[in-house]
Amino acid sequence: MKTNKAETPRLFEVEEAAPKAGEISEDEKPSLETTTLWDYPRQSYGKTPKGDNKFQGVTPAFVIWNLVQRYTEPGDLVVDPMAGSGTTVDVCKEEGRDVKGYDLNPRHPEVIQNDARHIPLPDESADLVFIDSPYGDNVDYSDHPDCIGKISCEDELFYDELEKVVKEAYRILKPGKVMGWLIGDQWVKKTFTPVGFKLYERFVKYFETVDLVCVARRGQSSHTGVWHYRAKKFNFYLRGFKYLFIMRKPTPSASKKAATKVKWAKYK
Repeated sequence: MKTNKAETPRLFEVEEAAPKAGEISEDEKPSLETTTLWDYPRQSYGKTPKGDNKFQGVTPAFVIWNLVQRYTEPGDLVVDPMAGSGTTVDVCKEEGRDVKGYDLNPRHPEVIQNDARHIPLPDESADLVFIDSPYGDNVDYSDHPDCIGKISCEDELFYDELEKVVKEAYRILKPGKVMGWLIGDQWVKKTFTPVGFKLYERFVKYFETVDLVCVARRGQSSHTGVWHYRAKKFNFYLRGFKYLFIMRKPTPSASKKAATKVKWAKYK
């Protein structure tokens, strides 16, 4: 964050213990996360809704808020190529960021209809890209024939099509800037598909890894007594989290950087 030398950036202020997520009032902002486990009791925060919490697959607004606070400054451009009901748009407008939201099937008046595989922006123009993509054909996202969410995650074509989105995110990001991608795994008919890991293999072709965050899944239709009973009876696990991959576009000098040497501490 840009500040005068005499000031301390709000991002790094020492605060008293943050309130539990469930204790956030309508007037408060979320807490800035400091671990790689994020858990929120509800989809939005504040008096103004962020996105539509009735929309299937709606993004937790807290996730976008944290990425915006850490990796952008006021006036920076944030792009969401799969914006759905517009959570990213609502968060960014409230935080003073420029924002472009696109979707094949827009559910928000400021989200523009567009295919994420062809983002209508110039090269190296974005400061942050956020994507909350389908993770298979388990949810009916859209009737559009080109929707990637109509392809099974058990089919390599699913990852081939998402890689086209990855390449577009890489193209529009400025060097050194970050992409955040939220995705979950699938367990269907006794078959587990590690969607996150398989997609990560595509990310590392283009990006450097900043970190991996586990975001607890709440408000899921499967999080009911009936489904918990079935999970115990038939010996399977309900999906409890999504991955948030935080990836950085390399800078031209990054490829010349020497490998980091790590000295491991030994404990008795």
